Amino acid sequence: MVQSYLRHGPTQAFGLVCSASSNAIFDGKLAYAPALEDVLVWDVKKGEMRAMWHETGHRAEVTCILRSPQPEFFAVGYADGSVRLWNSTTESVVTVFNGHKKAITALAFDDQGTRLASGSQDTDLIVWDIVAEAGLFRLRGHRDQITAVKFLSTDGSQPSSSKTAAPGLLLTSSKDTFLKLWDLTTHHCIQTVVAHRSEIWSLDVNPEQDLIFTGSGEGEVKAWRVDKEALSEGLKETESGEVVKFIHPITSLPLGSQHRVSQITFHPHQPYVAFQSHDKSIEVFRIRNEEEIKKKMARRKKRKQEKAGKKGAEVTEMDVDQESDEAPFIDKLTPHVVVRASGKVRSFDFSVDGVGQKSVAQLFVALSNNALEIYSIPQPVKSSEAPPEATRSHSVHLPGHRADVRSLCLTSDDRLLASAANGSLKIWNMKTTACIRTMDCPNPVCTTFLPGDRHIAVGTKTGDILVYDVSSSSLIETVKAHTGTVWSLHVRRDGRALVSGSADKDVKFWEFEEKEGNEEFSGKLLSVVHVRTLKMTDDVLSVRYSPDMRFLAVALLDSTVKVFYQDTLKFFLSLYGHKLPVLSMDISDDSKLIVTSSADKNVKIWGLDFGDCHKSIFAHEDSVMQVRFEKGSHYFWTVGKDKMLKYWDGDKFEGIQKLDGHHGEIWALALSHYGNFVVTGSHDKSIRVWEKLDEPLFLEEEREKTLEKLYEDGIAETLNRGDAAIGSGAEGASGETQEAEVSAVTKQTTETLMAGEKIMEALELADTERETFKDYEEAMAKLSEDDAMRLQPPPRNPVLAAYDLEPEAYVLRVVEKVQSTALHDALLVLPFNNVVSLMVYLNIWAEKEWNIPLVSRILFFVLKTHHNQIVANRVMRTILIPLRRHLRAALQRQKDIIGYNLAALQFIKNKNDAERTAQFYEEENWDEEKVKARIAEGKKRKRVVLA
Repeated sequence: MVQSYLRHGPTQAFGLVCSASSNAIFDGKLAYAPALEDVLVWDVKKGEMRAMWHETGHRAEVTCILRSPQPEFFAVGYADGSVRLWNSTTESVVTVFNGHKKAITALAFDDQGTRLASGSQDTDLIVWDIVAEAGLFRLRGHRDQITAVKFLSTDGSQPSSSKTAAPGLLLTSSKDTFLKLWDLTTHHCIQTVVAHRSEIWSLDVNPEQDLIFTGSGEGEVKAWRVDKEALSEGLKETESGEVVKFIHPITSLPLGSQHRVSQITFHPHQPYVAFQSHDKSIEVFRIRNEEEIKKKMARRKKRKQEKAGKKGAEVTEMDVDQESDEAPFIDKLTPHVVVRASGKVRSFDFSVDGVGQKSVAQLFVALSNNALEIYSIPQPVKSSEAPPEATRSHSVHLPGHRADVRSLCLTSDDRLLASAANGSLKIWNMKTTACIRTMDCPNPVCTTFLPGDRHIAVGTKTGDILVYDVSSSSLIETVKAHTGTVWSLHVRRDGRALVSGSADKDVKFWEFEEKEGNEEFSGKLLSVVHVRTLKMTDDVLSVRYSPDMRFLAVALLDSTVKVFYQDTLKFFLSLYGHKLPVLSMDISDDSKLIVTSSADKNVKIWGLDFGDCHKSIFAHEDSVMQVRFEKGSHYFWTVGKDKMLKYWDGDKFEGIQKLDGHHGEIWALALSHYGNFVVTGSHDKSIRVWEKLDEPLFLEEEREKTLEKLYEDGIAETLNRGDAAIGSGAEGASGETQEAEVSAVTKQTTETLMAGEKIMEALELADTERETFKDYEEAMAKLSEDDAMRLQPPPRNPVLAAYDLEPEAYVLRVVEKVQSTALHDALLVLPFNNVVSLMVYLNIWAEKEWNIPLVSRILFFVLKTHHNQIVANRVMRTILIPLRRHLRAALQRQKDIIGYNLAALQFIKNKNDAERTAQFYEEENWDEEKVKARIAEGKKRKRVVLA
C-alpha cells in the first residue's frame, strides 16, 4: 500500500498594511495598497480593511497600481510581467495581459480608459486595447528599465501618415537618461531628449498637458515645455532642414537633497505639485496664478527702482522693463509646505476629492515600514503670518508590524497567536486574523506563552526576559536574566519550569510564581524566579526540554548539540556533524527523535537513545531558521532564508511538500497544538497560515507534477526566444541586434500552449468526423433508395454526441472558450496544416454568421502571420474566395445594424436633451411661445458654433 499524506494549502496572509513593492493610490476615502501578491482596500479614516483582491494560485508580487478613468477599474502590474485588470465592485479579475518578460514598472491609461500602456524592466513598452482585450503593439527603443509612462491627448485633426482610428502620443522616461515621445498612429518615436546626466526616476505632466517635470537620480528636477502648436501640425522640417522639436527645456529646479527624485505628482484640480527625494519627507510647491505672478513682478520692479534711486544711478525705462515681458519660470512655483512622514516614504498620492480651490488638499503617503498616513495640506497664508504646516489627520499602522516578524507562538488552544518584531509585540485572533493587542517591545528575539496562556515571556537582545499580561496589554515584569542576547526560551511540558539560553554562555532555569496584583494590575500575576544556572563553553543558540522531561538539549555556537539529564544536569550525549551552528531544534512527542536545523542548509535527524545520526538532509537553499515536529508524529516542518516552508517525513527521510508564498526570508514558525495548521512569519512583514486539507497527497504524483511543470515552463521559455530587445531586456543580451522599433505583442505561457493544444485537438476531432460522414454520404449516393446494401450512418463521436453539436459548432465552442488575451498566442502554436483546416471552419462560420467579430479577428491574425505560406499555397485559393464573399456580406450586415442602432441612440439623446431643456424653461414659468423661441435660438446658436 502506497503511503498517503494530507496536503497543506495556504489559507490567508495577514499582518500587512502596505508592502514596499509598489505604489499605493487614494481616492479621498479608500486607499488601494499593495500587500505582496494581493491588493488591499483600506478605509483610512476608520482603519478598516474593506476588501482583499486575491487571485488563487498567483504568487507574483504587485509592482504597480493605477486607477482607470472608468473609476471601477484598476490596472495592477506584477513582478512576473503580467498586468491584471481588476473590477473593484466585483473584486475580480476582468482580464490578464501577458507580454513582458520582467516586472512591470509603469502603467498609464489614456483619457477614455480604453487603452493601457505598460513599461517594464525588460525595456519594452506595450500598448493594450482594453475593449478588445488584446495587445496592439510593442515599442522598443529604451535601453534600460522604463520608469514612467504618460499619455498626451491630441485633437482628432492631428496629421499622421497612418489611418489608425485612435491617435495619441505617449511620453516615456527610462533609467537610460532618455525622455522619448512616441506617436501611437505611426508606432514610432518622434523625439528623443537626453534629459539628465543620470537615470530618470520620475516624470509627471500637468493637467493642461503643456508642462513636464522630470526627476533624476542626483536630486535634480527639470521642467520642459510641450509645444502644442507644433504637435497639431505634425512632423515638419524647419527652414534649416532639421525636424521640428515638440519638447523644449525650460529650466532646472534643484531640490534640497542629492537623493534621487523617486516621485513627482501634480494635484489633479488644485495648483500643487509634490516632489519626493528625501527618505522621509515630501516637498509640496504651489503653482502661482497669473495675478500673483504680476504682483511679484511689480514688487521686483519697484525694488529695482528703489535700489537704483538710492545709488543715484539713472535708470532708463528699458532697464526697468526688460524683465517685465515674461516672468521667469521659477516665479511660477513657490515652496508651500514640507510633509514629514513618520517613516521612509514608498509612494504618495493626492486625494481626488475637493474640486474647489478653497477645499483642503489631502496627501496620502504609503510608507516602507508597513503603514499608511494622510496629511492635510493647509491653504496658503499671507507672508506676515507663520508658515503653514502639514498635519497628519489619519494613519493605518496597527494591523501590522513596522519590522520583520522575528518570533511566533500559539496558545495551548490555538486561539491566539503572538508575534514579535522590533518595537512591538502583537496578539492576533486566529479565527478572524484581527490584531487584538499591541504592546511596545524593544528588540525581541524569542517568545513563548506561559502556562495558563494569560502571560507571554519575551527574550530580548539586551538579555532581559520581559513578562507581558495579555488581558491588560501591559509589561508586568522585566527580569535582568542574562548579559547577552536571549536566543531561546522553552517551557517544560508540565508547565512548571522555563529554561533560557543566551549568548553569555549560560543556560538558566526559572520557576513560576504567582503574586497578587497591585493597584496598576488586578488579578493574579505570574512571575519567574531564577533557580539554577548551567554554564556552557560557548554561546547558547537554542534550548529544548524533551516531552518526557528526561533530557535538556542545548545547541551551541561551536555547531554541536549537548544533551543533559534535566534533573541532575549530568552530561548525556554530544551530537556533532553540522558544519555551521545549529539555529533551531525540536524533539518528537515520543522523545525518540531529535531534529536539528543549521546555517549549513542541512537538517539532521538523530536518535535520542544513542545520539546516532539517522539521516542528514540538504533541506533548503539557504540557512534553515526553524524546525518543529508535528504533534504526535515524526513528521516535521522547516523554514529557511530561501523563502520556503517544507514538510518532511522523519521516518522515511523524504520531503512531503514544498510551500512557497513568502517574498522574503522566513524567520519564524509556529505549529498548531492539534496539528491542524502551521503559521510562518517573514522578512516581508506578513504572517501566513497553512492549513491541513482533507485532500490526500501521494509523493510519486507530486514528483510527476513538478517535472511536468518544469517541462512546460521550459517549452514556454524556448518559444519566447528574445528577438532580443534593443535594450538590455535580458542580462547579457547584445543590444544592437534588433532593428525593429515596433513588433507584435506575444508571450507564450503554459495557458496559451494548453489553449493551442485544445484548438488542435478540436480541429482534428471535427475533421475526422466530417471525413467519416462525407465518405458515408458518398458511398450511399452511389446506391439507390431501396438497395439492400444501404447501411446505418456511422456512430457520432462521443464528445460531439455528449454536447449534441455539429463538428463546426464544436470547434467554435472550443475557440470561444480561449481567453481573448491568449487567443493570438494560442493561434501561433498551430502548425500550418491545422491553420488550413481552421480556414475551412472560418468560412462555414462566416456563411452561418456565427460570432463574426471573433471570425474576423482570427482571420486577419492568421492572414498576417502566415501570409507567405498562404500566398504560395494553391489549396488556399478555393477557401479564401468564398470566405471573402461570406465575410464581406456578414460584416456589411453588422455595419448596417450598428449604424441603425447609433442613429436611434442619437435620436433618443437629442429628444431627451430637447425635453430637458423645455422642462427647464417651463419651471421658469415662461409661456409656450417664449420657450419655443428660446429653444430655437439655442439650436441656431449651436449650429453657428459647429460651423
